[in-house]
This record gives sequence, structure tokens and C-alpha cells, in this order.
Amino acid sequence: MPKPEANQIRRTIRRHQLREMVPMADSTIYEMEQRGDFPRRFALSPRCIVWDLEEVEAWLMARRASPVRRAQHPDVSKRKSRSVKRRGQARSEA
Repeated sequence: MPKPEANQIRRTIRRHQLREMVPMADSTIYEMEQRGDFPRRFALSPRCIVWDLEEVEAWLMARRASPVRRAQHPDVSKRKSRSVKRRGQARSEA
């Protein structure tokens, strides 16, 4: 029976495979990596970038377990340009 090694070879995925699993823009994935919110990529060669499949799958399971809070909508009435009028206000001026 072979001994389990600490540096066991793990499966990696390339960008197109990652995009199939995680349908987000490359820039979003990059920003999340920089913040530490997404598994880090690493280079196999100068032109071959990969992600660890187990880390990506663990990240997906963690996201599924705890839903992400949605961002609040901006208050468009505070815009300096193209301000939005209150309901009914546009009719009374017309």
C-alpha cells in the first residue's frame, strides 16, 4: 500500500475550464484573487496558467453553503447629472 505524500500531484485546470465552472469575467476573478477571495492561479510555464481543481471546487462549495449578500442599489436621487425626479413630479411640471 503506497504512503500518502504531502506533495501529492493534484489535478489542475486551465482558464477555459475555469470559465466553464465559474462564469465570471477574468477581471473579476483577478480582483478576487488579489483580495484573497478566490483560489490563486500559478504558472506551469511562462505561457501556461492553471488553478488547482480541488481549491476551485472547495471555493464553489463554500459559496453554495453561504449565499452572498446582494449589493444595495445606489440612491439615484442623489446624482449630480441626470437626476431622477420623484414619482408624480414629472407629470405636474408637464
